Amino acid sequence: MTLPSLHKHELLQREYGQSTFQLVQQLRDIEDRAERTRRAQQIVQLIFRIQPTLRDQPDSQQKVWNHLFEMADGELDVDAPFELAAPANQTPPQRVPYPSKGPKFRAYGRAVEQLVEKALTLEDPAEREQAAIVIGRTMKFLYRSHNKENAKDVTILKHLKELSNGQLALDPAQVDAQNLFEFTSNGRPTPFIVPQPRQERDVRRGSGGSNNRRDKQRRGGKKGRQEPQQPPQ
Repeated sequence: MTLPSLHKHELLQREYGQSTFQLVQQLRDIEDRAERTRRAQQIVQLIFRIQPTLRDQPDSQQKVWNHLFEMADGELDVDAPFELAAPANQTPPQRVPYPSKGPKFRAYGRAVEQLVEKALTLEDPAEREQAAIVIGRTMKFLYRSHNKENAKDVTILKHLKELSNGQLALDPAQVDAQNLFEFTSNGRPTPFIVPQPRQERDVRRGSGGSNNRRDKQRRGGKKGRQEPQQPPQ
């Protein structure tokens, strides 16, 4: 028995069970063709009782009879309702190639290295700088998740430079001043707070001041009001 046939037998045994497989194997020992055919029909009915969902599949009868023929090693001489034939040999799946070496920095993984390779293909300097910022921010997040500690921006810039062979470099002062690599507690970049216009602040302050003056006038009016004096007795 060849290796592909042995593999098919193992699959059929798992699908129909060891007992059913042994019943099929015993059919070859029955000399009477009519009796052998009757036993094969009983095995087919047994399979459909054990697995009733097979009836809903297209060409289920022909499929089960061909599986009987395969489990009998192609030596099933019976009066079957279909022409028996072993299922076509399927090409075994190819082995998935695994990388020969791991990432340079385990904390970042291969995904960051692929991002660096993609960023190096950008020709526009502004787009490359923006990509470097996004990669550096991702690296800092992954470093914190892997090592359970925060990394300094200088360390992230050093690793980014090593991964890109010196082709992705950012100004450390700019990164520190603008917090380009910082994340909030929910894992998002630090939001940029838009400064409030001065005119709007003055308007708000003016409206608040007028209200305060009105309140003072009201309180002052109440305080300055005098009760009428009673005439002397």
